[in-house]
Amino acid sequence: MGKHVLLVEDELNIVEAMRFLLSRDGWRVEAHSDGASAVEVIRGTRPDLVVLDVMLPGKSGFDILGELREDATTADLPVLMLTARGQARDRDMAEKAGVSRFMTKPFSNTEVLNAVRDLMRG
Repeated sequence: MGKHVLLVEDELNIVEAMRFLLSRDGWRVEAHSDGASAVEVIRGTRPDLVVLDVMLPGKSGFDILGELREDATTADLPVLMLTARGQARDRDMAEKAGVSRFMTKPFSNTEVLNAVRDLMRG
């Protein structure tokens, strides 16, 4: 089982918190903050899991997720999507786009670790 995660998140405090939490759990963590180049970075780094924010500069998390699902090389990549807006509409859009798991900010450390571990188990 791989342990490489790419965080696509533009809020530095969330990146640092998740980097600390996941590194402590044995993950190799990389971060990227620009939505416009996120798909290219994901393809280039080939992570085992992507943690994807909904609201990013350049391109939304929904658009990024849609591109990942349309590409055969990333169609099955586990994606944990994060949003500050926990509206049902956002959850529905994420599920229609093929999200693996959806989580609303703020979240607890336990929630994140459980979600990541579940996604890696399949």
